[in-house]
Amino acid sequence: MTRTWHDFYPKGTPAEIDIPLLSLYGLLERSSRYYPTCKAVIDGEREMTYMELKGATDRVAVNLYNRGFQKDDRIAIMLPNCLEYIIAYYAIHRLGGVVVQVNPLYQSSELDYILRDSEANWFIGREEQREKLVLTSFSERLTFISAEQLMETGTDLTTEDMDLPALAIDPKEAVAVLQYTGGTTGKSKGVMLTHFNLISNVYQDFAFTANALQLQSPGERMLGLTPLFHVFGNGRLNSAIYAGSTYITLEKFEINKVVDLIRKHRPTIFPGVPTMYIALLNHPDLTADDLSCFKYCSCGSAPLPIEIIHQFERKLRVTILEGFGMSETSPTTHRNPVIGQKKPGSIGIPYPNTDAKIVELKIGIDELPTGEIGELIIKGPQVMKGYWKNPEETATALRDGWLYTGDIATMDENGYFYIVGRKKDMIIASGYNVYPIEVEDIIYQHPAVKETCVFGVPDSYRGETVKAAIVLKKGKSVSEQEIREFCVKRLARYKVPRSFEFREQLPKSAVGKILRRILMEEGTENYTVGER
Repeated sequence: MTRTWHDFYPKGTPAEIDIPLLSLYGLLERSSRYYPTCKAVIDGEREMTYMELKGATDRVAVNLYNRGFQKDDRIAIMLPNCLEYIIAYYAIHRLGGVVVQVNPLYQSSELDYILRDSEANWFIGREEQREKLVLTSFSERLTFISAEQLMETGTDLTTEDMDLPALAIDPKEAVAVLQYTGGTTGKSKGVMLTHFNLISNVYQDFAFTANALQLQSPGERMLGLTPLFHVFGNGRLNSAIYAGSTYITLEKFEINKVVDLIRKHRPTIFPGVPTMYIALLNHPDLTADDLSCFKYCSCGSAPLPIEIIHQFERKLRVTILEGFGMSETSPTTHRNPVIGQKKPGSIGIPYPNTDAKIVELKIGIDELPTGEIGELIIKGPQVMKGYWKNPEETATALRDGWLYTGDIATMDENGYFYIVGRKKDMIIASGYNVYPIEVEDIIYQHPAVKETCVFGVPDSYRGETVKAAIVLKKGKSVSEQEIREFCVKRLARYKVPRSFEFREQLPKSAVGKILRRILMEEGTENYTVGER
């Protein structure tokens, strides 16, 4: 298969790569063999080499096995970014178990849904999470293991004591992770990611990025701030372990602590999300010298406004490479090349072994010509096995080997893709299609704006109308009329928001993604109340 975008691959990057049939535990085992004394993890004052990390992982695996944990058992991990999460994650994969990803901020009702749907029968969390678990309808059938207890037990085990059954799985079929979607279009769905899906993305990322930048294996230091229970953070952890990098983590994104980490450990790789980059950009004491350690910065989980990219480059002299991914794709499918042509506002070009095209929105079969807007569909080894216990949704999303993303996009003559918006987010005002990202990019250009989210609200005359929620930079002020006039000069009239709402903060997911659906729901509720 030859596609236009292959001409823009970094020199020496093949369009197709060989992907081994390897388990996720195999990544750790491999690095402990190649880089035994290299530093694997830094978590505050705690540090481990690769040999130590594998030893701790094996002891936890023995602990779980002696408690009765079996291959294919599903075990929920409800932990923030920490050493315990990393050890538990690879220990579970050593036994052929399935990790059910759980946001540690979830309350009992949210927990109840995921535990019921996943049919998990094991649970790892901190002691303070036990109370939330008791309030669920599944507390009696679950075996709760506190992270503290898991780490303490088995520390006296010798090599002879660590007798475990051979790991016999088919990486292409064995589900490694149940990654629950954000539930933006209804009930959250459990994405089944196999070992092969996740391993594929590690090798694709390495071929496309690390080789081009001549990153060292070992020797690099990754700043791991994206939540590990999220597919983006989880994928980057696997990449770091494969490369023998040092994974520097922090339980919670607190900007001053992050700046201190950067100054102390000088990380070379930073996979971040838009809110993290915006926080760094607005930090009063951060300088370009502080970030001179970064060789590679990428952005995921949500589009990064073009204006933020430009401001980051001007002020801090760091290039942020945009890409695209989903829970359903392990996660990455596209990235701007690290060497060669980069196009701000584009998600870049597909990874090796990945195909993508734009199809018409109505039926989704016919491929559209260059420059036309349609739905982005993707094919590749990183595409999920399907949705857990949900054949109907699986059949809708996976058709003839293609994943239908639900994203509206376009492709230029060079094979670079651009996300216009989500099908569900598109605003139809008086018959005109309005894409929120386009309006947001304009609002971000206003010097007083820190964050914004544009969405549609019901309108008795226009059907829908455009509304913008805005957070201003500290110490800045601007009136609604000033923002409106700013937009009128830069947008067609039908795209200009009819109303603006100034807020202290915007609703966000655990990974820092602005939750447009929450604002849409609030707008719909207010409209309904007003009509009564």
